[in-house]
Amino acid sequence: MYIVTGGAGMIGSASVWALNRQGIEDILVVDNLASTEKWKNLVCLKYADYMHRDEFLHKIKADALQDVQGIVHMGACSATTEKNADYLMHNNFHYTQEVFLFAKRRGARFVNASSAATYGGGELGFSDSVETTLKLRPLNMYGYSKHLFDLWCIKNNCLGDTVNLKFFNVYGPNEYHKGDMRSVACKAFAAINERGFLQLFSSDRPQYPHGGQKRDFIYIKDCAKVIAWFLLENRIGGIFNVGTGEARTWNSLANAVFAAMDRPTKVKYIPMPEHLRGKYQYFTQADMAWLKTHNYPHAFTSLEDGVKDYVQNYLATDNPYLSTL
Repeated sequence: MYIVTGGAGMIGSASVWALNRQGIEDILVVDNLASTEKWKNLVCLKYADYMHRDEFLHKIKADALQDVQGIVHMGACSATTEKNADYLMHNNFHYTQEVFLFAKRRGARFVNASSAATYGGGELGFSDSVETTLKLRPLNMYGYSKHLFDLWCIKNNCLGDTVNLKFFNVYGPNEYHKGDMRSVACKAFAAINERGFLQLFSSDRPQYPHGGQKRDFIYIKDCAKVIAWFLLENRIGGIFNVGTGEARTWNSLANAVFAAMDRPTKVKYIPMPEHLRGKYQYFTQADMAWLKTHNYPHAFTSLEDGVKDYVQNYLATDNPYLSTL
């Protein structure tokens, strides 16, 4: 059996999708569906059972789950604007510790979601090395809650038993439940259909033109391939970036969305919101040296091709969800 926590979320459900494509259906999905729309991400996937996250925590503390081959731990609060630090400590840090310790006791492969938010403003670069990790200062509590588990693994000499993946700017199907935390690609499609134009933040740094702030955008299908590869094919452990290794501007993303919709680009720039000032990353670019070091076999999708696939084969269709049915 494989377990995917946060299995109804964006990256979690994409992980189930990737396992299904490998012929794996004996999957326990763990999540907290409550009254959200996340359940729709599961409709076109194949899995054996669902368990609430609180019951799952009780089960693993009691060692009550058997024959676990691997765990993909994507379950977390991913809102960078979440201000309840105690909640993030429990849900993102301590919960992850418990899942990891259970996996280690069972000899199960453990793949965990860290975050590029751990890099803060990027002053120290974006190397996933231990040396850089020890020096990082995240800009928000979400990033700090993810950083704490990376530090805990280093301190306790257990990096070899975990794969902590630092996801950069992920976009693609199955993010529709995330509200304001959806990717700009997703929100842009809706905005362009509604208003005919797209709003982007203006820049208050002279080295960046308006819309010229840069991100490492990575397509969800590429993230799912990385997760499946680490889970099923490669036994290395450590902290690994998951990005393309190429920073692109928000203007480039906007151009890609308009092109995929076969419309002329029309962008309006608005001031940076006050609550984001001092906490906004102007540049992210994953150091992806591990791809060559560990002979990762898959190429990543370009921004233009990823956005085109997302818009034309998902957002503009009647069924925008990843499917293995």
